[in-house]
Amino acid sequence: MAFQCQRDSYMQELDTSVVSCVPAELKLESNGKKEKLKGFNVKLKDTVLFPEGGGQPDDHGTVGGVPVLRVLRQGPDAVHFISSALEEGQEVHIKLDWQRRFDHMQQHSGQHLITALADAMFGYKTTSWELGRQRSSIELDTASVKPGEMEALEAAVNEKIRAHIPVTVNLLSIDDPAVEKVRSRGLPDDHAGPIRIIDIEGVDANMCCGTHVSNLSHLQIIKILGTEKGKKNKTNLIFIAGNRVLKYAEKSYNIEKSLMVLLKTGADEHVDAVDKLQKTVKRLQKSNLIILREMAVLIAQNFKSKPDRGNFFSLHNKDGDNEFMNIIANEIGFQDTVIFLTVGEEKGAGMFLLAGPENIVTEVGPRVSELLQGKGAGKAGRYQGKANSLVKRAEAEALLQEHSSKLTAGEE
Repeated sequence: MAFQCQRDSYMQELDTSVVSCVPAELKLESNGKKEKLKGFNVKLKDTVLFPEGGGQPDDHGTVGGVPVLRVLRQGPDAVHFISSALEEGQEVHIKLDWQRRFDHMQQHSGQHLITALADAMFGYKTTSWELGRQRSSIELDTASVKPGEMEALEAAVNEKIRAHIPVTVNLLSIDDPAVEKVRSRGLPDDHAGPIRIIDIEGVDANMCCGTHVSNLSHLQIIKILGTEKGKKNKTNLIFIAGNRVLKYAEKSYNIEKSLMVLLKTGADEHVDAVDKLQKTVKRLQKSNLIILREMAVLIAQNFKSKPDRGNFFSLHNKDGDNEFMNIIANEIGFQDTVIFLTVGEEKGAGMFLLAGPENIVTEVGPRVSELLQGKGAGKAGRYQGKANSLVKRAEAEALLQEHSSKLTAGEE
């Protein structure tokens, strides 16, 4: 059957009853971390919450005041995952997150319109699409597009929006001859019930399970942001529709205002100003590297000139890189001297280099790396790597001083 959300995409609340409620687990991914939540899969007599499908994400909302974390389709049913159990037969009130739903309707109907006109105007077929959180993409069956085509396509889709064209939903039986005349990428294996056709009057008829606007004017506007190279011989068209365009314009304007303050130039000069800044930074970085290399030589020579220099040298410098540290080590020489060098934030992340007699470096290197919460490797009297924290640098230095004293005592 078609759900209430598919019969009326604008309906935001519904009273219905619980058909079943069984314990379940939901796998979620948040900030790159995967977690399992225990809860319940609930089937309802009907629903205004759209289950994920047709390239469209599922809806958010509540059932009986309990947040719905996922809605999936299983054959003819929509399964709602919630955190607390409901009784079979219990009457419940469903409330839809309308802002999320209407956004999905605008993007999905926008995709149908772009797909239809890209095909009609240029013969570019849509092979897949993705409704993203910030922008959406349509995969076109072409290796490239010609200059001016996307501008013409954008103008055409917005002309259709201004024409106030109705969008209707038709339900057909699977054996209806009319099904063969509509655009489709096929039905899912577990499809059940009538075939749902989204008809943009005079523009497109497409098989689809998703929620859509009832008139193209509800899309407000479509902005084609550009194209990107897709999979083999494919092109990805990137677009936003409706309220997303308004948010994009607001965000772009706020960024522009901030850049005007930072760069002290008008918006039209921002690119040139940033280009000049980048070139200046590169020149300064090059000069800084030269100064650091010269400083490294002077540091080493200063240590070597001390008559009581001993056989241990330690230095931390906020600025520097591996080359800076290696110049110092090479200039001092580490056959008879233990050298411990670090660069980076004093109590933050950075890099380290340990150099000295091979037996000492091999023995102490991994321990130094552990103290600095880093990873390192070495050979031939050097052990170097990245440090995630230099907080325990003093401990590492004390450890190395202890071992370097063996050189003086002749215990190497």
